[in-house]
Amino acid sequence: MTLRVVVADDQALVRTGFRMIIDARDDLEVVGEASDGQQAVRLTRDLAPDVVLMDVRMPGLWC
Repeated sequence: MTLRVVVADDQALVRTGFRMIIDARDDLEVVGEASDGQQAVRLTRDLAPDVVLMDVRMPGLWC
């Protein structure tokens, strides 16, 4: 079984690093990347990933 992952971080270098780590695994697949909170929510709704790896402080999210 392959887990589908969305990576969400406002820093491109961090997203790239996580993608490299995830892509090295046969049981994980990055299905989307988000650079802000609103995009992360949209991708999560649209793609229904198994896991969302997300920065705790994302631009575009208000709590």
